[in-house]
Amino acid sequence: MAEIATLARPYANALFDLARGDNALNEWSNMLSVLLGVVEEEKVEIFLEAPENSAKEKALRLSELCGEEIDDRARKLLLALAEHDRLKLLSEVSRQFESLKAEAERLLAVKIQSARELSKNQIESFSDALKSRYGKEVSLEIDVNSDLIGGAVITAGDMVIDGSIRGKLNKLRDSLAGT
Repeated sequence: MAEIATLARPYANALFDLARGDNALNEWSNMLSVLLGVVEEEKVEIFLEAPENSAKEKALRLSELCGEEIDDRARKLLLALAEHDRLKLLSEVSRQFESLKAEAERLLAVKIQSARELSKNQIESFSDALKSRYGKEVSLEIDVNSDLIGGAVITAGDMVIDGSIRGKLNKLRDSLAGT
């Protein structure tokens, strides 16, 4: 996994620099999303993995499948990735690009899984606390997961706070098993 991240980093950084220079971060974000949607299709994956297909064929076919949803810059990216047998990195390049974009926009994407529907006051309280802690604007994605029994699990960047009853029960079980 670390190798994939390492290989994807130069592409993501270069793409981010290009997009920021052109004031096209959202445009690139949309194009990467379209590319990922196409690349993740089962038939497309099979085509891309077939050794008999040349790099140029793979890039051209992906371009055709995306149609007008991507522009010439994205087509050049596809060709560059294909020529170096790096199309499989597209997902990681996109992930790193989105991370760089969020940092540049000073936006922290936070996912909250709670056992029950959160009230408006609870959502505002979470948002305010996270803004204060990270000094960034917060984009919340809230999911209800009844398996948590009670409480919530908050994922902000690479930090996970498990305040769920299920998490506490698992910790208790692990500590009892360790003694």
